[in-house]
Amino acid sequence: MDLRHLRYFTAVAEERHFGRAAQRLGIAQPPLSRQIQDLESELGFSLFDRSRRRVELTPAGAVLLAHVRRVFDALDLGVHEARRASVGETGRLVVGYLSSLAYSGITELVRTFRGELPAVELALREMPPQEQIEALKDGRIDVGFVRAPLDDARLASECVRREPLLVALPADHPLAGRKRIPLELLSREPFVVFPRQRGSAFFDLVMGLCRAAGFSPRIAQEALHLDILSLVAAGFGVSILPESIKNVGRKGLALRPIVGAPSTDLLVAWRADDASPTLRQFLSFVRRVGVSKGKPRAARGAPGEPGEGKRGRRARGAAAARPDAAE
Repeated sequence: MDLRHLRYFTAVAEERHFGRAAQRLGIAQPPLSRQIQDLESELGFSLFDRSRRRVELTPAGAVLLAHVRRVFDALDLGVHEARRASVGETGRLVVGYLSSLAYSGITELVRTFRGELPAVELALREMPPQEQIEALKDGRIDVGFVRAPLDDARLASECVRREPLLVALPADHPLAGRKRIPLELLSREPFVVFPRQRGSAFFDLVMGLCRAAGFSPRIAQEALHLDILSLVAAGFGVSILPESIKNVGRKGLALRPIVGAPSTDLLVAWRADDASPTLRQFLSFVRRVGVSKGKPRAARGAPGEPGEGKRGRRARGAAAARPDAAE
């Protein structure tokens, strides 16, 4: 027995006429009659009562028809769901994100994505940048949002947001009255910094900016970014952070632009050999809406935005020394 036999049986059962069933199936009537006889022979019982002018189902045939219809309904549903899976409209993704994105983009991004593709399950994992990179490589997450140049051939990345760096000061600091702060004015200040082992690229970026300004910062405290804000507000020192940190809304702080406007890039990253249709759908969505500091925006296709070649993106990031691994 195969699906062809069952389709022939269903057509005859619904038409109650071999001629009309053959026409519906696009075959001649004699081969159809032989196929039904073969099916009855294989089953060991009659499916149709041929003693009347109109073909009627036997009781056994009526029972089989009900089950066959459920089989075809399940098959149609399976094909439909498989087609959706083939284009990434169903499935599961584990997404890593930086803690600062909880205040600047990840919530809006996920809400909008789930509204468009509700059958895709998203599992979110808040992770520091270096842990995300390792989790991508060993398969614990499928996609991540980091601030790091990714030169590992196993990973691919695209820039989704560029933002200026700011100086964070206690609100009563003498420099808080300035609209923009030259970094050299911070040469004698204690610094509160993001730990290098949690994100070496951002740490190195900050150190490099300070050295370019003529000094090596005196590190008074290390902390994660949300804790850095509290420590700066409490007077432990100053810090250099991405602009999106303003969305946290911590009191007792002054956040000021830096003269020269150094910036940092937020990257979306994934395994280069991951051919998942669900991942492709997610990346396409991120390219289209971006990761804004508030609500998702329409993609603008600006230089450095998704769609630029990976080699070009890496070259741009390396030349500008802007991408980092900050949270």
